Amino acid sequence: MSTQTADRTRQRLVVLGSGFAAFSLLRKIDYRRYDVTVVSPRNHFLFSPLLPSTTVGTIEFRSIIEPIRTLIDKGNIAFYQGICTHIDPQTQTITGAGVFDHEPFLLNYHRLVIAVGAINKTFGIPGVTEHAMFLKELADARAIRQRIIECFERASMPLTNEDERRRLLHFVVVGGGPTGVEFAAELHDFLVQDLRHWFPEQSQEVRITLLEASNTLLNTFDAKLSAYTVKRFRRDRIDVRTGALVTRVEDKRILLSDGSSIDYGLVVWSTGIGATPLIQQLPFAKDRAQRLTTDNFFSIDDKRTVFAIGDCATRAGDALPATAQVAMQEGVYLARVLNDLARGREPRAFKYKHMGMLAYVGDNRALADLPKFKGRGFTTWLFWRSAYLTKLVSFKNKTLVLFDWFKTLCFGRDISRF
Repeated sequence: MSTQTADRTRQRLVVLGSGFAAFSLLRKIDYRRYDVTVVSPRNHFLFSPLLPSTTVGTIEFRSIIEPIRTLIDKGNIAFYQGICTHIDPQTQTITGAGVFDHEPFLLNYHRLVIAVGAINKTFGIPGVTEHAMFLKELADARAIRQRIIECFERASMPLTNEDERRRLLHFVVVGGGPTGVEFAAELHDFLVQDLRHWFPEQSQEVRITLLEASNTLLNTFDAKLSAYTVKRFRRDRIDVRTGALVTRVEDKRILLSDGSSIDYGLVVWSTGIGATPLIQQLPFAKDRAQRLTTDNFFSIDDKRTVFAIGDCATRAGDALPATAQVAMQEGVYLARVLNDLARGREPRAFKYKHMGMLAYVGDNRALADLPKFKGRGFTTWLFWRSAYLTKLVSFKNKTLVLFDWFKTLCFGRDISRF
């Protein structure tokens, strides 16, 4: 087991994770006062709000990621592609393991930031992990993109019978939150704008079904915008089923609580998030959702040596939604806290500023649920694209995404499978 000790001239800061919370912190931390070490199973930051667009080729995969090592130019920062398996607050060390050979290593810290995010929540439903596909990482998006094309290619084979063809061309989305809704919208665009030209016979048999356990889609949005989404989806022949509880996922069909079943070629599971194995085994206080409970400064210990931000944490008595904008604000704020502590200053408490919510609903239409504005339609779609474009973290990302949108408009989406 290899170890690494801290530079005595600066405090050692260890950051676990590379999501919105961690990346926002890393961009604002004072590297003159900290030796920073990042430990994460992926070596890049992912702009997840545009992830559904990559599943059908509207945007290419590498356009929405930024390598963590691009931050090395900022100063004293090291990166290890691995996972944290244990935290010892008494000795102020973490145990990690590399993602490639699983070689264990130890890191000492003066201050530790836990920003490991969350995992997909399956509610213990049998078969979900084995047969459903998730949409949380780039690898997930690529697998979904491959499966969509595979279903069409298999359905076009001469020996595929009618029942099998109908099954292959039935795409099911479980979960009516923003990710599920946006994926269904992107898939419908892909079908109408591209696949019907290359698979004219098969595209006539495609079915898209969206299953939601509650009584409405996008239940965190304004009720009128949610109703508009349901109306629009049904007009686009997307079968929206609310109050639909999944009890089991099998290899080729989904079982529902009402006794019915749905045959499918692809099922995408997007029903919320749960605690990672690391968070589950930590001895710190947690809420009912198994998120780490912090004070107003996102500290989870009295000595202010361990902090937690992002989807894996929540402030005591003031739970915030697990969204990108919350994680970004927490990361920027915690960087200021750590900078103040290094200078011997008392930090101010965190105040969240809600900027609103956006969602794409297909056919160049979007929703905007902002504090002072509720919008929908084409103009809102332009705002949706503009807002996400400005939030991308680098000029390279902005350029690539703009080019991808232009390329899709001019040439359509690629249907190659490799």
